[in-house]
Amino acid sequence: MPKDNSIKSVLIIGSGPIVIGQACEFDYSGSQAARSLREEGVRVTLINSNPATIMTDPMMADKVYLLPLTVESIEQILQEAQDTGNPIDAVLPTMGGQTALNLCKEVEDLGLWKQFNVRLIGVDIKAIDKAEDRELFRQWMIEMGIQVATAKTANSFLEGKEFAQEIGFPLVIRPSFTLGGTGGGFVHDKSELDEALNRGLQASPIHEVLVEQAVLGWKEYELELLRDSADNVCIICTVENFDPMGVHTGDSITVAPAMTLSDTAMQLMRNTAIAMMRNLGNFAGGCNVQFALNPANEEIIAIEINPRVSRSSALASKATGYPIAKIAAKLAIGYHLDELENQITRTTSAYFEPALDYVIVKIPRWNFDKFKGADDTLGLQMKSVGEVMGIGRSFTEAVQKACQSLENNAVGLGYYGKSLMHAEELLEYIKTPKWDRIFRIKDALMAGISVGSISKATNGIDRWFLYEIQKICNLEKQLEKYSLATLPKELLQEAKVNGFSDEQLSRILQNGTEDEIYEKRKELGIKRVYKMVDTCSAEFEAKTPYFYSTFESKTTNADGSTSELANESKVTDKKKIIVLGSGPNRIGQGIEFDYCCVHGLLAIKECGYEAIMVNCNPETVSTDFDMADKLYFEPVYWEHLWEIIEHEKPEGVIVQLGGQTALKLAEKLTQRGIKIIGTSYDSMDIAEDRGRFSDMLKDLNIPYPDYGTAYDVDEAIQVANKVGYPVLVRPSYVLGGQRMRIVINDEEVESAVVSLLKHIPGNKILIDHFLDRCQEAEIDALFDGENFHVMGVMEHIEPAGIHSGDSNAVLPAFNLSPMEVTTMEFYAEKIARALNIKGLINIQFAVKGSNVYVIEANPRASRTTPFIAKAYQIPYLNIATKIMMGTHTLKDFKFEKKLKGFAIKEPVFSFSKFPNVNKELGPEMKSTGEAIRFIKDLRDPYFRQLYKDRSMYLSK
Repeated sequence: MPKDNSIKSVLIIGSGPIVIGQACEFDYSGSQAARSLREEGVRVTLINSNPATIMTDPMMADKVYLLPLTVESIEQILQEAQDTGNPIDAVLPTMGGQTALNLCKEVEDLGLWKQFNVRLIGVDIKAIDKAEDRELFRQWMIEMGIQVATAKTANSFLEGKEFAQEIGFPLVIRPSFTLGGTGGGFVHDKSELDEALNRGLQASPIHEVLVEQAVLGWKEYELELLRDSADNVCIICTVENFDPMGVHTGDSITVAPAMTLSDTAMQLMRNTAIAMMRNLGNFAGGCNVQFALNPANEEIIAIEINPRVSRSSALASKATGYPIAKIAAKLAIGYHLDELENQITRTTSAYFEPALDYVIVKIPRWNFDKFKGADDTLGLQMKSVGEVMGIGRSFTEAVQKACQSLENNAVGLGYYGKSLMHAEELLEYIKTPKWDRIFRIKDALMAGISVGSISKATNGIDRWFLYEIQKICNLEKQLEKYSLATLPKELLQEAKVNGFSDEQLSRILQNGTEDEIYEKRKELGIKRVYKMVDTCSAEFEAKTPYFYSTFESKTTNADGSTSELANESKVTDKKKIIVLGSGPNRIGQGIEFDYCCVHGLLAIKECGYEAIMVNCNPETVSTDFDMADKLYFEPVYWEHLWEIIEHEKPEGVIVQLGGQTALKLAEKLTQRGIKIIGTSYDSMDIAEDRGRFSDMLKDLNIPYPDYGTAYDVDEAIQVANKVGYPVLVRPSYVLGGQRMRIVINDEEVESAVVSLLKHIPGNKILIDHFLDRCQEAEIDALFDGENFHVMGVMEHIEPAGIHSGDSNAVLPAFNLSPMEVTTMEFYAEKIARALNIKGLINIQFAVKGSNVYVIEANPRASRTTPFIAKAYQIPYLNIATKIMMGTHTLKDFKFEKKLKGFAIKEPVFSFSKFPNVNKELGPEMKSTGEAIRFIKDLRDPYFRQLYKDRSMYLSK
């Protein structure tokens, strides 16, 4: 059945600001859905309050509403559409996570969909209720004869206590209608019950919890499926959790395809999932089903079903190359699976199930260092802020590549040069799931603890995974016996096949640097080959340039013979530019850089160059299979990048769009003679190196807070006394105010410096005089070598001392005098000229007693560039990329700022995930996302309240 032509206009609901448990994977889905519907000639309207994402960019939809996700906003949109003669026919709520489903239900309860004659597509309210209401889900499973854990639903504290006694401990408390496991938790015995029940009942919007038997130690699997209105169901991907039941899937290391499933269990799971999906009611689109499997007898129980695209469907899309959200959107408007083409092969149908000839490992990225006193035990409530994905030909290669992508200084799987625990301590430590458990499991295997003991201590991590990690350990023990000169070629080849990085090898071998190892293996002909992610194990030719690297040199054919593994990444003769992505989402470096990268890629293509993307974050739009001319899904890590550059020979690399991650690679690129497109490495280094930067400001006669640098405690105390308290103590080259402290006396300086050197040994410490209670502001600007353009002046509502990412900020400035703003613009241009900026620069200022001081300059895209671009409706990042490339100058563009009134950037925090954490704000950034709010004037009551409370959360 082809598309339903009565649907001419669709509203897509986004997921709002990024919080732990609901991140940019929904912007990826929403963006894909919008593009997919527009291909079909459908008019798309989007609502989302998140300014940092590509999803809310004007190019994504026919009409974008940057409004709070409330019933009132929906009513306003439906009314406006009707008044302008473009009434909305249907709403697609399955792309915006739990937020969109909950909002859709609320609008339904008030009868607004009916009033405006809007129908739900992709899912109906009955299906949402059946899947999301814990009791309805249980009843439904029981009716279908599918096993579920013993449980009862409680609507009150008393009921909850009664049911707990009946079922017995350990228990799980699961609130209805929440996301990322919010409010959920384990109850191991009676003493923990009261608090867990209270928390769960409060977290659920309908004050209802499921009290359920805990199946701790069972294995956990997720299936990603698609279903169309003719009841065709297609299984896209089966994902296995490395961690057994008890850790939220968003906090689990996951592997695709499933590695330890017997064929009978696999078929049982498939058939059960398909039956559940067909019985869900009126549903067409993507769906995710979770099962637990008892390792003793392979019985399975259904945990939950999500009638929407999910965090895992973004992962499954990137893992298989099958664009789930894109196809789901088409199914929602009536298409059948067998009528759509597979987007990667373009010859098979979308009903063709993907088959993988590689292994995917996803590892979450946590930010516990930002939440002092946070409980870092992993459980039912999700705590990670982002994730990375590694692709390899084996589990060992994929897991090591994922570790190299994490950006927590891991050079592969293992701690190198760190103090190791004793065997007994390790065995005790790995009993509790924590962020570093996989690293400690490797330590335990290195220490000679048996696979059986580890599996038992971790409550059932499958032995197959542990034997794979054992392989890495055995190789490492062999490597330790050699130096670079004596290392046999076969052993080096085997290490690379198993994912060891050159830097990792340089730490294991008795001598040799990362570069020497690289040169040696090149001489020996041990090089990466690039393989295509093709959805069909190369049975059909793929048409999409989406690659991963591997060192496996031979492949086994169907007849049992072996042949050389060909390099599938063919180099074209077009001029090319590489864009470096920003790796995993984390606090201080989030989705705003994905927005910048996508615009960069589009601008490069518009200028006639080939655009190549390198990134390892599966949740983002920049790693979509059709965004760049070529996508390398690889760690943003020196060795991988260098080999891609040698293979592709680009004109240059853009580092300004990928946050601090990309910037950190600029020095090595420059040393190798690779052109940095835009501002040179030396200019970036002046901005990052406090000493060089202050010397430059002195020469330019620009005021800055007095400062000094130190390498140890004594020097630090001397500097602090010279510049005068209070002082700001921080390391150089960091992002998001990491480990910054404001201190007011010698003792505090000492403890701050000791803690810094413990975490970042050998780092240069900066000590600035802190301008207490002054006004902060920042400027984002463009410079092409001749002309200077101020994109926007943002004034912070909170005083100095709160990180700019945690401040409410107003565009344009609302309280600074015209003289102060002019001075800031004058200084900004002086700095841009002195630094020879080509492209973007962000400068932060402090204003005290009408004196303007420069605090810092960032010669790259900043967290606020997307915000300004949205508020003024000017494609600033497209323009910036063209200026960096030198194809255009500022004179080629007209700038018409379309903002009536003011735009406020509101930070959004995820403190609810860490109940015992201090919620004070300071110089270290803690917000996980942001929203945009437009106000007509400064009499707005919301703004007045913000201004009144501006100093409330300030801490030292």
